[in-house]
Amino acid sequence: MKNEGIEGTERFVSPERGRGLRALRHFSVGELLFSCPAYSYVLTVNERGAHCEHCFTRREDLFKCGKCKQAYYCNVECQRGDWPMHKLECMAMCAYGENWCPSETVRLVARIIMKQRVTTERTLSEKVLLLKEFESHLDKMDSEKDEIVQADIAALHHFYSKHISHRFLFFFFWAVSIFNDVLSRVVFFFLSVALMNHSCSPNVIVTYKGTAAEVRAVQEINPGEEIFNSYIDLLYPTEDRKERLLESYFFTCQCTECTTKSKDKAKMEIRKLSLPPEPEEIQSMVRYAKNIIEEFRRAKHYKNILHIFPSELLEMCELSQEKMGAIFGDTNVYMLHMMYQAMGVCLYMQDWDGAMSYGEKIVQPYSVHYPAYSLNVASMYLKLGRLYLGLERKTQGVKALKKALAIMEVAHGKEHHYVAEVKREIEEQK
Repeated sequence: MKNEGIEGTERFVSPERGRGLRALRHFSVGELLFSCPAYSYVLTVNERGAHCEHCFTRREDLFKCGKCKQAYYCNVECQRGDWPMHKLECMAMCAYGENWCPSETVRLVARIIMKQRVTTERTLSEKVLLLKEFESHLDKMDSEKDEIVQADIAALHHFYSKHISHRFLFFFFWAVSIFNDVLSRVVFFFLSVALMNHSCSPNVIVTYKGTAAEVRAVQEINPGEEIFNSYIDLLYPTEDRKERLLESYFFTCQCTECTTKSKDKAKMEIRKLSLPPEPEEIQSMVRYAKNIIEEFRRAKHYKNILHIFPSELLEMCELSQEKMGAIFGDTNVYMLHMMYQAMGVCLYMQDWDGAMSYGEKIVQPYSVHYPAYSLNVASMYLKLGRLYLGLERKTQGVKALKKALAIMEVAHGKEHHYVAEVKREIEEQK
């Protein structure tokens, strides 16, 4: 089978990192390196009825699948286009009715398996990396991950089929858990994107248009240079990032940012006190911060607690900030993490002034801690801009939206519909 490759890049073997992708020509900041269609994808259950299962168009006049009555489509063409993947779910949903409840991960793996069965040629999403080329790393998986995967395998057997190799399933659940990209409406699985190695100072960024991933340069890239994406949230200090990468991706990062630790001092800002805290006190507070972040994550995950106890979650955020604030400065990343959580709860409670107050504290430190053209920074400016406009602070709102737009035009490209939407919001204020 011929490896078509992606124009302007080539797959190569790096002595330090294994497989990778490097540039064959110069790429400017904001330039599109390549677009990669998803190998497989599913619409999340919460969005069913609002978006077409095939093209994800949002509209009110969608019609139901005549069999399961749970999948919705724009027209017959979209239904036919989705049928090769939907038919497995359709039969399961008809059989289980209201008891059909697999996770998005299980649904995605089922579709990948179905696609493997019906596809004999290299797909467009496998230009530089075949699905079968993924390294399993099964021997490196700890007992907790093993239990999660085993539970997903059991769910797949229960809801779909009992005639698939156990090891085959184990590998696919691992691959999906590592490489899928989750947006608010769709769960994707990309292949060519996964070939790029990680750096904590990436020179490209991945965004999405429809069911495709688009990879654009966020630094100047010269011929012969390796193309690096980021696998994780880059807000946190070096040791935290290394721990996450080793736990989830099984490697120790040796990128320039991890070697120099150039941003760690700012990210770990300590409050200026007459008597500076001892190193042991700082480490103790870091442990507390990590524990409270994990506790908060679990609280939001189990039983959708945000919808039930928002005021309790907000109090939890405020108390943790008060405790950490005895040692950490306001721009410390652990403080920022809890401020961000608190902002989210305020938005849910429609406390616009509270959300705005947190956003104002977060946005400038984010701009320092994150790399240039970070979507996390753009998202914060976008939220803040819309809050300002909603509170009739037009000048500040437009200024914040323009800062978001400057990042988005590089990350998403100037023709993306998200960019057009923000431009329209700015124009409406004139």
